[in-house]
Amino acid sequence: MNGEHFYELAVTWTGNTGTGTSDYRAYARSHSVFVNKKVEICCSSDPAFMGDNQKHNPEELFVASIASCHMLWYLHLCAEAGVIVQGYTDNATGTMKETETGGNFVGVTLSPVVLVSEKWMIEKANELHHKANQFCFIANSCNFPITHNPICKVF
Repeated sequence: MNGEHFYELAVTWTGNTGTGTSDYRAYARSHSVFVNKKVEICCSSDPAFMGDNQKHNPEELFVASIASCHMLWYLHLCAEAGVIVQGYTDNATGTMKETETGGNFVGVTLSPVVLVSEKWMIEKANELHHKANQFCFIANSCNFPITHNPICKVF
């Protein structure tokens, strides 16, 4: 697996309520993310920043990208190790702190619940979270701790 990968998408602001950005409160934070031939993702800012709580915000999508990248690597590594995963759910959380110049994430915690086929797989299944974190493209791009609180059970 070598090489450089390029990702292209479009973000379009849809929140012009008629007067553009004439005032901080005069526009909606709504926007859409378009990736070629995929479903539109309707977004806004976090409600703390005048966003629409019915839409995804960048911070949620960021935490989701960490959790989903980890899961995909984890499933790959389990398949290679003979650990048969029957179910996987992660209740991920992230903490962002505001600063004078914006803000930054200070940590993400992944809490996957993994269902495996047989009891002997549990120990190996739990070990593979560490390895998945080492391979995860998104985790490797972050400058804050990503912790794991996995639970593994027999299906």
